[in-house]
Amino acid sequence: MTDPNAYIPPEVWSPPQNESGRFSGINRPEAGARFEAELPRGRHPLQLYSLATPNGQKVTIMLEELLAAGVKEAEYDAHLIRIMEEAQFSSGFVAINPNSKIPAMVDYSEPTPVRVFESGAILLYLAEKFGRFLPADRAARTEALNWLFWVQGSAPFIGGGFGHFYAYAPTKQEYPINRYTMETKRLLDVLDRRLAEETYLGGTEYGIADMAAWPWFAGLMENRVYQAAKFLDAERYTHVRRWVDEVGARPAVQRGIIVNSTNGDEAGQLHERHDASDIDAALAARQAG
Repeated sequence: MTDPNAYIPPEVWSPPQNESGRFSGINRPEAGARFEAELPRGRHPLQLYSLATPNGQKVTIMLEELLAAGVKEAEYDAHLIRIMEEAQFSSGFVAINPNSKIPAMVDYSEPTPVRVFESGAILLYLAEKFGRFLPADRAARTEALNWLFWVQGSAPFIGGGFGHFYAYAPTKQEYPINRYTMETKRLLDVLDRRLAEETYLGGTEYGIADMAAWPWFAGLMENRVYQAAKFLDAERYTHVRRWVDEVGARPAVQRGIIVNSTNGDEAGQLHERHDASDIDAALAARQAG
């Protein structure tokens, strides 16, 4: 039987004229800058342009972990990019990331400034630059990178797939929700099986693969993204639960997830970070609240 209400794709697609939905205002089929604007620049060599989404938090966690490990050269300025206000389409941001997605970073400590975009690329760049959180041994390094790229390839199914259709689409549709719930739960199972074997994704040592995966999966487990923990039966993944709690207890992780935050009580938000004291003040405000 054919559903009379089923969508029939046209021979040549064109953008809908009256699209609805949370992201309808920023989605377009063309890349490139939409307006001219320079990006701000702080006093540190590392300049980060981001927002405290799971992808943005990966990088600020890494930077705070480097600072906690005594790497003073990892000091950074973090500037807020309000994606719902289309700040990622400024000419300054597009010059750093032609894909217009957060996070993006510029390293001014090199003879020629280096732009780095895509969260996984930034984590790898920082790990190699400072020699931390990525094993030197070839086999161990490869295993860590296996899991880093697993996260990078898997997260879109969670965010753009499950998260979009479950939490943000203008109407609830059974087929896409079932499709991406199936995939999200499969990814949780992949992670759970791995963490039943090893303490961390890369093995015995905490590293960039954990930093990349934790914001996404902790958000699911703790009901902070999409409010779907019960729907996903998240607590059944006991090894993921252990890992989420252990990584989340790290002081650098607690500091990193605050940077470029715009949600929650205003006093506990941290739109920009230019010094460690900025995070200290935000943490104090959250504790007081």
